[in-house]
Amino acid sequence: MRFFDKIFNWYFKRNSLPYWAILILDCVIIYCSAFFVYWLHNRGAHTQQHFYTLSYVMMLYLLVCIVNFRLFRTYSGIIRYSSFVDLQRVAYANALSMVVCWGLHYGIKALHIKRLEDLSSMQILLIFIIATMLMWALRVLVKIIYDVTTSDHRALKTLVYGIGDAGVALAKNIRSQRPTKYILRGFISHEPRKANHMLLGVPVYNASDMLSVLQKHDFDAVLVSPAQKVRFRNNTELQDILITAGLKIFMTEEHVWESHDGTTEEKIPNAMVLKEVDVEDLLPRDEIEVDMESVGEELTGKRILITGAAGSIGSEIVRQVAKFHPASMLLIDQAETPEHDIRLMMQRQYPEIEAETVVTSICNPIRMDRLFQQFRPDYVFHAAAYKHVPMMEDNPGEAVHNNIYGTRIIADLSVKYGVHKFVMISTDKAVNPTNVMGCSKRICEIYVQSLDRHLKIQKWQEKSDKEITQFVTTRFGNVLGSNGSVIPLFREQIKRGGPVTVTDPNIIRFFMLIPEACKLVLEAGTKGNGGEIFVFDMGKPVRIADLAKRMIRLSGAKNVEIKYTGLRPGEKLYEEVLNELEGTKPTFHQKIRIASVREYDYDEVCRNIDELIHLGHEYDDMAIVAKMKKIVPEFKSNNSKYEVLDKKD
Repeated sequence: MRFFDKIFNWYFKRNSLPYWAILILDCVIIYCSAFFVYWLHNRGAHTQQHFYTLSYVMMLYLLVCIVNFRLFRTYSGIIRYSSFVDLQRVAYANALSMVVCWGLHYGIKALHIKRLEDLSSMQILLIFIIATMLMWALRVLVKIIYDVTTSDHRALKTLVYGIGDAGVALAKNIRSQRPTKYILRGFISHEPRKANHMLLGVPVYNASDMLSVLQKHDFDAVLVSPAQKVRFRNNTELQDILITAGLKIFMTEEHVWESHDGTTEEKIPNAMVLKEVDVEDLLPRDEIEVDMESVGEELTGKRILITGAAGSIGSEIVRQVAKFHPASMLLIDQAETPEHDIRLMMQRQYPEIEAETVVTSICNPIRMDRLFQQFRPDYVFHAAAYKHVPMMEDNPGEAVHNNIYGTRIIADLSVKYGVHKFVMISTDKAVNPTNVMGCSKRICEIYVQSLDRHLKIQKWQEKSDKEITQFVTTRFGNVLGSNGSVIPLFREQIKRGGPVTVTDPNIIRFFMLIPEACKLVLEAGTKGNGGEIFVFDMGKPVRIADLAKRMIRLSGAKNVEIKYTGLRPGEKLYEEVLNELEGTKPTFHQKIRIASVREYDYDEVCRNIDELIHLGHEYDDMAIVAKMKKIVPEFKSNNSKYEVLDKKD
């Protein structure tokens, strides 16, 4: 076997079969086809008698063929990669050669050149038909031998999900890969009339019949067409069938290209790069399209300040804003190591942007004032916050200090130094809060919204033309892959062999990709007029227990149990993006709506927050939470020691 492998390896090297060898083979095929056709008509003795006469005429015809081979480049392709296009070129070249040879045939007859009169017009037709078939067969045979000798025994028997142009292109792409990683065995389609048809020589299966198909056939993987990603994500039933059957699922990665001016970007699927899916890739959601060009028009050349710049949301906002080439960026976070990572990222990817990374707390008013005074930002994106529900439930004073007091400092400084727009990142946990963290964010919303209203009333009373700071709030749910989120936790638990801990079998959450959430933040922030609370359409909710089960199946791990631990303090079964008393109004984007919420008097809000901050410094948890409940009456604690405060009411 090694001897034959060496022969095949030599034969299929780039330089082992040069173009002239293919040309000679094609000429030999035509020459032999002529003698075969002549023999069929005249048998052996007559063929032998006219051997030289036939050779003379074929030499003339071969000159015509060589010219047309050159014209159609039939021998310039790599024969082991022959495709339908290559076979077409052979057919075109031979068809033209046949027509020219017919012309020569009738010319020779008219001139009565006896040595060149042995072939008839019908024989010329048969010669080129047979030669074309043999030349096709040669190329197909070489390709088959090459495919067999270079295929990897570990190659996956593969189905392609989607039969459109993108799916067919993906199938052709995997067939041309060397060494062979995927062996095409069929397509999956949602069109019943396409089922049981053949495409690229393999069957098309109906998606609704996949359970029975997988019972009859042995497949290893499914490749999802780039054009069918959204449909596949939303078809959880089909996903479960494939995952349960042990099939690996692959999707094409997307490469992001910036425009020459840095204001737009587009995603180009690269069928050459296939990535085995993580559970994040399979969560049902719609693709979100954002008008990033208009966002870029607002941010290009501006001074941008971002708090919480090293966090999951903040760091993505940094990356997206940097693409628009702002004049300068001031990036603030109190976490030293992640902030250092942001500094290195900016130096490496955006060296042309003046970016200052500052390690400090937003709760330091003197430092913040000096930074605002020196930097004079046009836009402030406020993403700094303590976000972990159980931690803040145990430390309400810190939630007040960092989330509420810190937000008030940044908001007030934005007014003082004439910031054009202040964009605050809030959370769905602020709606009907059941925990300290959610209530602290709701109080932040109340403050910035009342401040915006106060500034507008003041401007109207003074009849001033002076530009005032616009305060915009964006509210959304969980983002995939954020620090401390459930998916990385489950992944680590599965790696350790389990158990995977889920608080309750019925708990559900909304999820969104970090880049998509941040794009919506940028669009809402730049297009808002101030005073709005923008809420994002988070798509379909996901049952966390189902998520855990799917992650276990995708990992291939065996005997990993799911352990239900009970709701954590302050946690609720489902999150809301809107208070049930709130309505919404449409906006410039179908995924963004404006919440119609209760308006608060600014002076009263300030008095309440002053009292709350004072209580926060005394670290009396019950007193702090009691005050928070007075400010936000809909705050009802759940599974928490603070439930006793609700009973008193």
